[in-house]
Amino acid sequence: MPEPGLHVLDVLVVVAYLATIVWIGAHFARKQTSTDAYFAGGRSVPPWAIGFSVMATSISSVTFLAYPGEGFAGNWIRLVQGLMLPVVLVFVLWWLVPLYRHVIRLSAYEYFEKRFGYGARLYSSAAFTLMHFSKMGTVFFLLALALSKMTGYNTYHVVLVLAILTVIYTLVGGIEAVIWSDVLQSFVLVVGGLLCIGVLLFAPEASPGTIISNAWAQGKMSLSHPDPNVSQWDFAALTTLVMALNGIFWTVQKYGTDQTVVQRFLLAKTDKGAVRAALGGALMCVPVWTLFMFVGTLLWSFYQTTPLPEGMRADAVFPWFIMTQLPPGVTGIILAALIAVAMSSLESDLNCVAAVGVEDYYRRFRPQATDQDSLKVGRGIVVLSGVFATAVAVGYIAAEG
Repeated sequence: MPEPGLHVLDVLVVVAYLATIVWIGAHFARKQTSTDAYFAGGRSVPPWAIGFSVMATSISSVTFLAYPGEGFAGNWIRLVQGLMLPVVLVFVLWWLVPLYRHVIRLSAYEYFEKRFGYGARLYSSAAFTLMHFSKMGTVFFLLALALSKMTGYNTYHVVLVLAILTVIYTLVGGIEAVIWSDVLQSFVLVVGGLLCIGVLLFAPEASPGTIISNAWAQGKMSLSHPDPNVSQWDFAALTTLVMALNGIFWTVQKYGTDQTVVQRFLLAKTDKGAVRAALGGALMCVPVWTLFMFVGTLLWSFYQTTPLPEGMRADAVFPWFIMTQLPPGVTGIILAALIAVAMSSLESDLNCVAAVGVEDYYRRFRPQATDQDSLKVGRGIVVLSGVFATAVAVGYIAAEG
């Protein structure tokens, strides 16, 4: 059985990816002269780029690692949640996006104040900030832990390097750096998934058709509970109905109240462009989620004949496959994709938390502050948020070991 390891070519691929991301931040640095540019991209970002960014924001490292684990251990029932995303948005985006674009300046929670009073704005913005503070640290930790186990690198070093790079390009490049890095990250993510599928379909002796037919016959691609005796009306079980309801509520929360998505509604020149971007991003999420669920199904087929280390958890199978079965260079692309999906979440959180801090708090209590003062405060919040998230991740590492 091959042992996991990182070839020098893989290291070069990852380094090249990280260098490109930092370059993107530096490229847009000169344009960040106002809060409108820093947080809203001058409201002139192309809709197709916003769409990719919406997709990258909606997809997390859970997609990259947990979905293949779910597909390997069970079936596709968790995909039902994602299938609800475009279904719900088709009915709400046409009025939701113009509503925000015409009612708020920057913060989603400004609408809450106009509708329910300042208490609602304060509560919702504070809840968003606290949730994403904790989320950023957790994402840093889980990413570093996965990379450390896969490559053997020191977990603390991984956290510090990725945190510093993420804060730097987000700090200097503003939301435009976030958007265009999301475009690159989306491309790397999809290419990585497709490469894995190519290896899993064509490396085994069986034909791709046979592999897929066998998985289908075994119910590995089913969208219902694996136990046929479980009623769809059993709300204590993971049924199709439960996942559909969960997907509806998640979509309403994510696209109706989350600053990381609402802020992207404001980046396009026109309402029509913003609607097209949001809907396009949502529609792209479904095939990406399906792609990585399919990876898990193919992993199940692959390891029917190839031995796994004894006692390996389902969510560890995909990382093991990456480090033992892929050729040099391809492994580096997959690792870059893993880093990309985490960075796309972190960079967005940093910029959006800063936007909320400036709009809902600083400008509220310092109405006489100039735009340049607000921009400096926003940059400061980016740095402080990055430091705080890194500290949380380091705390998790210390507690872990």
